[in-house]
Amino acid sequence: MSTAGTPARPVGMTVQVGGRAIQLPPWQALAAPVFIVMMLAMMILPLPALLLDLFFTFNIAVAVVVLLVSAYTVKPLEFAVFPSVLLVTTLLRLSLNVASTRAVLLHGHTGTDAAGQVIESFAHFLIGGNFAVGIIVFAILTVINFIVVTKGAGRIAEVSARFALDAMPGKQMAIDADLNAGLIDQVEAKRRRTEVSQEAEFYGSMDGASKFVRGDAIAGILILFINVIGGLAIGVLEHNLSFAQAANNYVLMAIGDALVAQIPSLVISVAAGLVVSRVGDQDDVGGQLAKQLFSIPRALGLTSAVLVLFGLVPGMPHVVFLLLAAACGYAAYWLVEREKRTAETPAPPPAQPASGEATWDDVTPVDQLGLEVGYRLIGLVDKDQGGDLLSRIKGVRKKFANEVGFLPPAVHIRDNLELRPSHYRVTLKGVVVGEGEAFPGMLMAINPGHITQALPGTKTTDPAFGLAATWIDERQRELAQSVGYTVVDAATVIATHLHHLMQVHASRLMGRAEAQQLLEHLGKYAPKLAEDVVPKLIPLAVLQKVLQNLLEESVNVRDLRGIMECLAEHSVRTQDPAELTREVRIALAPSIVQQIFGPVRELNVVAIEPSLENLLVQALAPGATAALEPGVADYVMEGAADAARTQEDAGIAACLLVPDRIRPALARLLRKSAPRMRVLGHSEVPETLSIRIGRIIGEAK
Repeated sequence: MSTAGTPARPVGMTVQVGGRAIQLPPWQALAAPVFIVMMLAMMILPLPALLLDLFFTFNIAVAVVVLLVSAYTVKPLEFAVFPSVLLVTTLLRLSLNVASTRAVLLHGHTGTDAAGQVIESFAHFLIGGNFAVGIIVFAILTVINFIVVTKGAGRIAEVSARFALDAMPGKQMAIDADLNAGLIDQVEAKRRRTEVSQEAEFYGSMDGASKFVRGDAIAGILILFINVIGGLAIGVLEHNLSFAQAANNYVLMAIGDALVAQIPSLVISVAAGLVVSRVGDQDDVGGQLAKQLFSIPRALGLTSAVLVLFGLVPGMPHVVFLLLAAACGYAAYWLVEREKRTAETPAPPPAQPASGEATWDDVTPVDQLGLEVGYRLIGLVDKDQGGDLLSRIKGVRKKFANEVGFLPPAVHIRDNLELRPSHYRVTLKGVVVGEGEAFPGMLMAINPGHITQALPGTKTTDPAFGLAATWIDERQRELAQSVGYTVVDAATVIATHLHHLMQVHASRLMGRAEAQQLLEHLGKYAPKLAEDVVPKLIPLAVLQKVLQNLLEESVNVRDLRGIMECLAEHSVRTQDPAELTREVRIALAPSIVQQIFGPVRELNVVAIEPSLENLLVQALAPGATAALEPGVADYVMEGAADAARTQEDAGIAACLLVPDRIRPALARLLRKSAPRMRVLGHSEVPETLSIRIGRIIGEAK
């Protein structure tokens, strides 16, 4: 009787199905306890032959139902009650063994139907009434069940339980992260947490439940021998039967009883193996077999060919092999035709907004670094056609990173029908920075500058360095190399040109994202330095500008630790990127000089005539009021270009040594007229090196 104001609770059980609470009727809530009590009663109370037939048939039906449910299960947790089912079915088989043993030993002298017609049918139909055959068949079934299926399923369940427990903290953290990010709500998070814990519990239970089947197999063997020995003793000693008659009755029924229990046990073990060995949660076992095992035409075709070969061997059953070969061949043909029909079916056009208005999807980001090719160069990019340009470009990016000190953006390659067939061009942030022509199947012979012998072919110019070159046939390779030409293929021409352009425009490739990635890379081996400098001392934008200033004058940024230490030292005094760049250059002076001249003791440099140098200081130094006259600027640029050519012809690096105050301005002035001329300030020359002036700009000839 319920108290006032409190509703009476319904009698029954509440279960969760699909996220909904379902109230089971009272009889379903009591079904499991009553069923277990009945099985225990079967061990104590004698059962007539008719009930034994009914229960044995019920045992077989339950095993088949469990197997089919396991085959159609998509997720293991959909059959989470399986460990309990395994225990209950094992208990049912043992109870039936006890009941049938009692019937066999009590009434076996009356005939082979004493324990029911099911046991008698198994004894006569499956083994033909032969004792030896029955024992062998039972032994084979026991080995399959005990050693093969049960042991494998138990091992899988053990490993899965271990992995599920190890992965549980990570899955819980992922759920919490999704919840904090607002991707899921509290209800979904609770459901996922419950699913994670249930998964670990399920595999742990399956690991223990597999021991039930193992014990059941051992019990079946013992029960068989007990029935055989006990039946022979009772039949001969108590009922005065002959040994042959006692063996015909008791041994035959004992074997039938063992087979009736062992076959459902094997079916349940197979079901357990299907549940714990499931991989994926999209299809059931049948769907996975159809998609993964019988969906490759080549495999079926080769199988058909192998079967045909076996069918042609003398003495083989030709009809059987050739029939199966024909079936596999037709299946392979049908799959190929289905793929052709699928490929020929036009894809549906992309859905357009109902209103026809522009969306953010119409905004295509500009490629940081792009390579556009004409249609004749597509083969250089396609691996199926033997093209290796993609691997060359990967090597170019790796080489650039090793030389310059940061990882450049990925190169986006696309074909452009507006280009000439053999034409290509390189774009930087959507702007063309270089272009050229390449001819697949031909070689470019580059003249280093001192070869006078001409080659038969198409005259051209090396797009990277402007050297005279000739496009030649493959047959001319040995001749060109013997004369002294540098011979490269079309893919190498494009890759070399791309690498040169990336070095020339390295400062434009150093964006905010690259600076941040470079800082994160520094944090891996010098975390405290990276944390103390950016953003505590200088903002990321100032670091990016300093790096760009260095790269603009071809100074690599590989020594990021030294750059950051210099910035940390001088950022207290100034935040001006130009001033910080000057200090960084002084700190990196040994590296800069070695990058220009190599490991030498004496620097052969170009200088400016003193009076001209004083004029440049008055016009270009910071805070100068006088302007540089155009005629003087042209004179300096022409003299620098001439000096650079003279130095390079002599095999010496072109480097101009000037006062520190005018170095940045003079470097900008000479960037177009003499791009190979490097400009150093007096303070950027290490004290350990000596200086020799090889050429003076403005000196009277």
